[in-house]
Amino acid sequence: ETGDGAGILIQLPDALLREEAAGLGFELPEPGSYASGLVFLSRDDAERDAQQGIFERAVREEGQRLLGWRAVPTVPDAIGWSAREALPAIRQVFVACGEGTDAAAFDRKLYVIRRRFERAVDERPGAAYVPSLSSRTMVYTGLLMPSQIEAFFPDLVNPATESAIGLVHSRYSTNTLGAWDLAQPFRYMAHNGEINT
Repeated sequence: ETGDGAGILIQLPDALLREEAAGLGFELPEPGSYASGLVFLSRDDAERDAQQGIFERAVREEGQRLLGWRAVPTVPDAIGWSAREALPAIRQVFVACGEGTDAAAFDRKLYVIRRRFERAVDERPGAAYVPSLSSRTMVYTGLLMPSQIEAFFPDLVNPATESAIGLVHSRYSTNTLGAWDLAQPFRYMAHNGEINT
């Protein structure tokens, strides 16, 4: 019941995100002027708070604006027991484009924010990972089998979730055990796992 990792890449579901942001008490800028992404964080409250603080500091230091966080709805009973045992806290982050930052520069800033966060949390005890952070796409992924994606993430069956694309990925590991941070997101391209050969 536990796969090596699977997920789906879709266009940023703007209508859904606006609805959710309004419920959380903030407003999203125009499409293209904000980014959102999934972040896997520690299940320990204190460590998760520290990890979120590190992310927020990276956003500020890169001249962008953090709008808020959302707990991503999930259905743990839809996945295998070993995936549930290792299930991280799954959060969605919202970042507004900094003043005077064009679209290409914003994309670069998001990359830098993600890498700064990942490097900083590598030195901490709790696992953390950013499968997706973009102004254009969203990746819903995890230690899942392809047949579990839709059941695990209720966002994907919400009528407000719209996308002209849907790229499903599935990881079949031959040399490592599956893990939440190895769920193989396709951030910009799909590729064969043996591309390096």
